[in-house]
Amino acid sequence: MLRCEADRLLVQVPMVMANARGLLEAGRGFFDGSDRVVDLSGVQQADSSGLAVLLEWLRLNQAAGGQLRLTAVPDGLRALADLYDLDALFERA
Repeated sequence: MLRCEADRLLVQVPMVMANARGLLEAGRGFFDGSDRVVDLSGVQQADSSGLAVLLEWLRLNQAAGGQLRLTAVPDGLRALADLYDLDALFERA
């Protein structure tokens, strides 16, 4: 589901409703206030629940004092973030 490599979290499953709770919980320990990168190159499908997971990860890491950057954001997820005017919340790596 998720793989950690140093400061990078690789998401390797669809970011959809069926996986949202598992993704959220699996990622919690990774966001400790360090500057982090979430690599979405393994995400083939995403919906608004995937965006909600990213927002919660962002909130967790910011609350602890770190920044979160995204890389390889799928077009559909980028379009959702743009639609909700949330794209500025995420720095892109």
